[in-house]
Amino acid sequence: MKILMYNVRQDEEQDIKNYQAKHDVEISTNNVPLSDKTVALAAGYDGIITQQHGSLGSEKVYEKLHSFGIKQIGLRITGYEIVDLDAARKNDLVVTNVPAYSPRSVSELVLAHTMWLVRHMGILTARESHGNFSWNGIESGEIHDMTIGIIGAGKIGSAVARIFRALGATVIAADPVKRPELNDTLTYVDHETVFKTSDIITMHTPLTSETHHMIDETFFRQMKSSAFFINASRGPVVKTEDLVSALENREIAGAAIDTYEGESATVGKNLDSKVLDKNLQKLLAMPNVNVSPHVGFYTDVAVKNMIEIALNDTIDILNDAGSLHIVS
Repeated sequence: MKILMYNVRQDEEQDIKNYQAKHDVEISTNNVPLSDKTVALAAGYDGIITQQHGSLGSEKVYEKLHSFGIKQIGLRITGYEIVDLDAARKNDLVVTNVPAYSPRSVSELVLAHTMWLVRHMGILTARESHGNFSWNGIESGEIHDMTIGIIGAGKIGSAVARIFRALGATVIAADPVKRPELNDTLTYVDHETVFKTSDIITMHTPLTSETHHMIDETFFRQMKSSAFFINASRGPVVKTEDLVSALENREIAGAAIDTYEGESATVGKNLDSKVLDKNLQKLLAMPNVNVSPHVGFYTDVAVKNMIEIALNDTIDILNDAGSLHIVS
């Protein structure tokens, strides 16, 4: 059995070697994303796996994979909006993702962002760079006195809820799925209640046609002016220009984003001072905004799990054993 893994980072290589040493499978790797230009590399392989931020390419990619005899596309990431699921179905390609590589990894980053925002660390750093060590305007609240609002209490949102509940905060969440195991952790409410009453609002939704730009000026205007907004889900669930406006107009106190609309042009790259998207430039210049380059997943545990789960699913599908992580 031969599997090709596209767009492999250097930090993934050892975990891939370790997996291959334990399993009867031949794994090849490259450092390019799957696309119209690179799909030919899959010829001669039984299965393929990729992780990338941009689209897999046109329908020709799916047709080519089908012509090679490949019957699946494995994603070693959670988001599958990069896949044309209709084209995959037409070409008998089963698509899998990794929905729960390590919920703790993202939830711990959310905690880090929260502490940075609540304690005004960006404002302090900006002041100190100019020799200003004053205390004016930087008195903070404490987490245990706050209400944490979660949009999307799935695997990651649940982990976020448990962390903040352990710190003594009141946790509320809006999610169409009510999980009984969270009854001692959070209270389910509607979206409006989350936005009107929370001190911290953190996003943990998938990207679908329903959630695309679900967070816009209407939601920001509902928030308390003292509240902070965090997005560690998918970039396009937030209308970026509306977030920028809310910050510029002081409708909210600050924000932290780990995912950004159009991030495929920046994430994982050293742009060396090249001109960035104007909205991203504005966010980076604000001392009450913290931007991280989609690193919520980026822990040793999560990277290992993403590789192992994607490979296990690929092998199972090639052996006609199915998978719990099929998205098409």
